[in-house]
Amino acid sequence: MCRQCGSHFSPSAPKPALNVTPRPRLDPRPQPTASAAASLIQRFDRLWKSKRISVIECFDCHRKQEVSGAATSTICPSCSTHIDLSDYKITTSFSRSIRTTGEVHVTAKGDLSSSSVRCSRAVIEGRLRGNLDSAGPIIINTSGKFPGKISAAEMVIEKRAEVQFFRRVRVGSIEIRGRMSAEIVADGMVTIRKHGALEGHVTAKAINVEKGGAFSGQLVIGKGDLQQAELLPTGKAAGAKEPEDAIGLAEPLPAT
Repeated sequence: MCRQCGSHFSPSAPKPALNVTPRPRLDPRPQPTASAAASLIQRFDRLWKSKRISVIECFDCHRKQEVSGAATSTICPSCSTHIDLSDYKITTSFSRSIRTTGEVHVTAKGDLSSSSVRCSRAVIEGRLRGNLDSAGPIIINTSGKFPGKISAAEMVIEKRAEVQFFRRVRVGSIEIRGRMSAEIVADGMVTIRKHGALEGHVTAKAINVEKGGAFSGQLVIGKGDLQQAELLPTGKAAGAKEPEDAIGLAEPLPAT
């Protein structure tokens, strides 16, 4: 007997069926979203990097080895030195030393003040106040002053850049599309594009100033330690007349 309502019931009697309304069946397949598409692109990017093989060089013993493109670090098989393969993107103030075979990218809001930075490629869009040594190209797309030592296999000064270097710049070759003031020592070609301007002392193997470009400063082509006698021809052509006034090599004049 129920104590509340006073009715009788049997404990073994079946319970009444519940009236449950069936819910509509949902499609188990997920709909593609923007995040899913981004993850798919990242997956393809990781797959492409894993298939890519790059050749790196040890900073200490200079031994070269092949590594996978997906690797972030490795050990030199010759001297057991740790080699960083990561790319660095500087978006705020950064003062730690960097030594990597990857890329260093200083964004417009970045401020890199490390005393020593070594990389295989660099893109400078913000501030650089430390030393930078790149085994590959350095692309500068900003305006400002650079107090540190800069060295690279190749350097490009972009169109809107207006830069001034306080210390000597050592490069393999350099291409100037904007405005630059520096002392340059180049093993190869110095190229000043149209609307580009260079001011300073230049020692290079060759120089090319396109129409519309400007150069102002001292220029030394070839080796800087050549004597005057080495620059003059050793012999005289047959039948050549001696000039009335001997013309020697004067001091280098500012070129414009």
